[in-house]
Amino acid sequence: MDIGVHTPPLYDRSFEDALEFLADRGVSAVEPGVGGYPGDDHLERNRYLDDESAQESLKETLADHDMRISALATHNNPLHPDEDEAETADTELREAIRLTAQLEVGTVTCFSGLPAGGPDDEVPNWITAPWPPEHAEALEYQWERATEYWSNLAAFADEHDVDLAIEMHPNMLVYEPAGLLRLREVTNDRVGANFDPSHLYWQGIDVTDAIRFLGSDGAIHHVHAKDTQIYDEQARIKGVLDTTAYDDELHRSWLFRSVGYGHGEDHWKDVVSTLRMVGYDDVLSIEHEDSLTSSIEGLEKAIDCLQRAVFRETPGEAYWTE
Repeated sequence: MDIGVHTPPLYDRSFEDALEFLADRGVSAVEPGVGGYPGDDHLERNRYLDDESAQESLKETLADHDMRISALATHNNPLHPDEDEAETADTELREAIRLTAQLEVGTVTCFSGLPAGGPDDEVPNWITAPWPPEHAEALEYQWERATEYWSNLAAFADEHDVDLAIEMHPNMLVYEPAGLLRLREVTNDRVGANFDPSHLYWQGIDVTDAIRFLGSDGAIHHVHAKDTQIYDEQARIKGVLDTTAYDDELHRSWLFRSVGYGHGEDHWKDVVSTLRMVGYDDVLSIEHEDSLTSSIEGLEKAIDCLQRAVFRETPGEAYWTE
């Protein structure tokens, strides 16, 4: 199992300098952004798409640092009610899929997107309850939109032999495991999870149970390593659907934390072990969004914790059972 890093926290340095920094700390995979919210500072999609010479140069740079790309990231909203925003997101996704295939990477990480609540609405609408009845009707409309779009995109991804790893993210239509499997069932097996536990912790979802639930269907395509801490003093008063600004840390019910600072090392060893149980043995891609630490220190502490948690070797034979 590789330790990887989603590279936006290192956008203040060149891609090659970022690779050198990470390689020196035992990281062996990167997840650069190629569009959407992560941007493309480290890997400009238009520079590499359909350019064999540029792609070969990129592969040489990666090889020089004993590094591989685990996935190309383009997190955006292809279901946005604004047609221009939706079209931009769709273009980014399709070009990311093509580039992923050309680089022989295999996986695009992304969001499901979120439609409006009806055909005449102008703002995406995250539905969290089926009542009053118009909310249930809005959710039905959203799933109709998502099924049509993702069926087409999943077929496109299949043509290019690329997996779509959707991060289950609140304020997106797919934000928990049951919704992820629902989308997978109405599309194809190219649709799976970029399993990011940080968004599940604060929803009260048991992360290892979620791994078993999705993993039994082969639905985990990629994994983010990001932690979350719930602060009970605030959560007891206002719950976890907290709209307090992320940088008002003292008053939030929960915060994204570096790996090991929301849940201890023993928990992360359990996460790694459960992933192996369901057959996932690819990458843990660290996503740093901890406002209580610098990017560098947060990455270093996450790497340090995961170094002791991951398995490096293939399991041996269970000789003691014979």
